Amino acid sequence: MDLPEYTRYMIEDHSHHHHHNCEQVTDLKRRPTEKWKINSSIVAKNTSNPIRNIVDGLKLKPNPNKKMIALSIGDPTVFGNLPPSHEVEEAIIDVIKSGKHNGYAPSVGFEHARAAVAKHYHCREAPLTYEDVVLTSGCSSAVDLSITVMANPGQNILCPRPGFSLYQTLAESMGIRVKYYDLIPEKDWEVDLAHLESLIDHDTAAIVTNNPSNPCGSVFTKEHIQDILSVAESHKVPVIADEVYAHQVFTGHTYYSFASQTNNVPILSCGGLTKRWLVPGYRMGWILIHDRNDVLDDEVRQGLVALSTRILGPNTLIQGALPHIMENTPEEYFEKNIKHIEENAKSSYARISQIPGLKPIMPSGAMYMMVGIDIQNFPEFKNELQLVERMITEQSVFCLPAKCFNYPNYFRIVLTVPTDIMIEACSRIAEFCRQHYITSNGVTVQVTDD
Repeated sequence: MDLPEYTRYMIEDHSHHHHHNCEQVTDLKRRPTEKWKINSSIVAKNTSNPIRNIVDGLKLKPNPNKKMIALSIGDPTVFGNLPPSHEVEEAIIDVIKSGKHNGYAPSVGFEHARAAVAKHYHCREAPLTYEDVVLTSGCSSAVDLSITVMANPGQNILCPRPGFSLYQTLAESMGIRVKYYDLIPEKDWEVDLAHLESLIDHDTAAIVTNNPSNPCGSVFTKEHIQDILSVAESHKVPVIADEVYAHQVFTGHTYYSFASQTNNVPILSCGGLTKRWLVPGYRMGWILIHDRNDVLDDEVRQGLVALSTRILGPNTLIQGALPHIMENTPEEYFEKNIKHIEENAKSSYARISQIPGLKPIMPSGAMYMMVGIDIQNFPEFKNELQLVERMITEQSVFCLPAKCFNYPNYFRIVLTVPTDIMIEACSRIAEFCRQHYITSNGVTVQVTDD
């Protein structure tokens, strides 16, 4: 192997007198010195956020006569209508006043904080102890560590389409290829199992799942989870389960973790306080290591510990509060929040279903709804990006184009906004479509917005 000149020189001349070495090294022309030239790394060059890239390319000029309504941001705190629970706030205040969590923690997190998470998610089918928990800086960091520990540059991971773009951002920055398996809108966004299986090859390091789903708001049945796991098991591919929306499901639906449905497939489950406790800024996430038959013990557990030392663990104040947060946040708090989201889902689904040219798909959980666009009936617009852009200009309503999730001719709306704002947004979307929808024979259709 050809070594860089400097390295070769140091190896060949290591026995020479130290002073002689220094003279030789300074003679080497390692780089031109006429002017500064400092490049960014390959990792930095390979890192890009598809949502940011797409949104930055839109002309975001809202109608000055209409107050802007952003149905685009997946941050439930934006409108101030869904505050954290009183118990969470008290837990943080108590920890700060105690003065006991101002120093470093172990890089994987305090044992008592990890134990609180383990206790919260432990179940008979998928038992956990504190040793199975790695605390991270938000769920995004949990996903980052999970992909990094499982895959090498040149390998591939399988991700859902439509799906959260962060998986792509993280993987491609490290030279890991992303292959996309399709979700089927007509089947409430279930995985196309044949397509998933067809993508697996000898370089497939992991299958990434997201249930409940961003952007779809879908919740997999127990049977469908078992079907996905049987594909993983037959090819011996581990699963990285993004379960940050765990338990956020609507009436008539039940949440099942992937780990609860298998005895054989090793699973890294990623979660956090972000969505259920409604504190994304606290940056508290976790990886739950659901080992099966000790296949992760040889390398992956130690790998996660090693990777955790890169940031020396997440915020210690929040770690200190975790046992109280997990133990004392009342069930009514979660129920009230999910009820609000479900009511918004039902009312916006009913309203948007009446709008020619749009086809909403009723969600079952999380906090989003996908809306299909019959783009051929909006001939002014080449694609959903142009339609979304014009909706901002004319109606001051911003829906996130689903190109951000690798899926054309849809947009995603966020369901956490106040009820009156949701109704107003649907009314404006209806007015927009009334002005731009053309039937296949060229007739403009009248649309009511009630």
